[in-house]
Amino acid sequence: MKHPDRIGKYEIRGKLGDGATSTVYLGYDEFSAREVAIKVIFPDVLRDKEHGLQYRRLLLTEASLAGKLQHPHIVEIFDAVINDEQSYIVMEYVPGGTLEPFCKPDTLLPIERVVEIIFKCTRALDYANRAGITHRDIKPANILLTERAENNQVTASSGDIKISDFGAALIGDIENSQTQVFGVGSPAYMSPQQLSDQPLTLQTDIYSLGVVMYQLLTGRLPFEASSNFGMIYQICNTEPPPPTTFRIDIPLGLAAVIKRAMQKDLAVRYQSWREFSHDLAQSFRNAQLSVQSTDFPDSEKFETLRTLAFFTEFSDVELWEVVRFSRWSELAPRTVIMKEGEPGDFFAFLLSGELAVEKNKRTLVTLQPGECFGEMAIIQRGQHTRSANIVALTTARVVTIPALALQHSSDACRMHFYQGFLNVIAQRLDNANQRIASG
Repeated sequence: MKHPDRIGKYEIRGKLGDGATSTVYLGYDEFSAREVAIKVIFPDVLRDKEHGLQYRRLLLTEASLAGKLQHPHIVEIFDAVINDEQSYIVMEYVPGGTLEPFCKPDTLLPIERVVEIIFKCTRALDYANRAGITHRDIKPANILLTERAENNQVTASSGDIKISDFGAALIGDIENSQTQVFGVGSPAYMSPQQLSDQPLTLQTDIYSLGVVMYQLLTGRLPFEASSNFGMIYQICNTEPPPPTTFRIDIPLGLAAVIKRAMQKDLAVRYQSWREFSHDLAQSFRNAQLSVQSTDFPDSEKFETLRTLAFFTEFSDVELWEVVRFSRWSELAPRTVIMKEGEPGDFFAFLLSGELAVEKNKRTLVTLQPGECFGEMAIIQRGQHTRSANIVALTTARVVTIPALALQHSSDACRMHFYQGFLNVIAQRLDNANQRIASG
């Protein structure tokens, strides 16, 4: 059937897919000059005598989030129209499809790729939770890839992810509906608390994400049964086989993270997203995945920046922005990082090792992990050249940030950088005054 030429103010360019309750079209917003996905609800769904009211509540929940969730790993909702004639949600277009094709034993993603995906989900869901939102329907179908893959072949470095479909979300203290009723939501991914109609917190999403991680790593669900009733019984009463039963190369530390995320007892399950993401990143490092000197996983970048005092005031969204435009490297001893007389078009942070600030072959100061350097080239107006050499004394890990990237960063991100620079300069002046006073 031919698709409509327009829906509201949006030009329709094609159909992306059909679901049980809606059709999703690829649209174009001429005013914002961007492609969008438009989910059009079937009119008969909202008129259904038995379930129409509940579907309308789910639709209103999703519509109410328009403009409220702005995170690099959450699909943004731009617009919503709900009336008797036509109801639709306008959202960010994410072209790469869902994670569903990668939940089979013969199409599994590399372990390090799965860890990256789950880590980004933990940070996005932590952001949503701090906004008072519990998703309640976390599953592979609701996690989208930002890039298309040929023949489902996705490498560890291809594309980003975004969480979608907050229609079943619990917002604040308002209970919208039971997501397990009439097929809204998937029992296989639900926590025991959700299945037994108990009050829900962020820990229900933690459980569901643990199930998704189990499935992405093994190619099977932790509980499998011939009926929903049998699956619900298992989820509430039995323990799943360890994921290493089905894939022996899964690191034990990673298996332990999955086990804790899926604990039936809330007191044993992860209490917070930060706790979950920290253990995930730690298990990733302990397994020594992605060991090449210039290849650092995004989870490690994020966690490392969060430990630096300079980035204390940065929000998660701003920190992800820094992860995207920063450059990470491991340098051999005597590597010259900055050279006297050269243009200063970047600044940097030392993560590990020692660096020397040298001038006329004399060491002026030794830099320690956590310190920022080269920022004066960014702060001073006009052409600025380096006034000294900065040389690695030991093997060192360094994050460099191009001046041009900072100039084009968001206002909030740039403001926090300049605030951080002021703190660095103030600390240096204080140290200098103490040296003068003592000496």
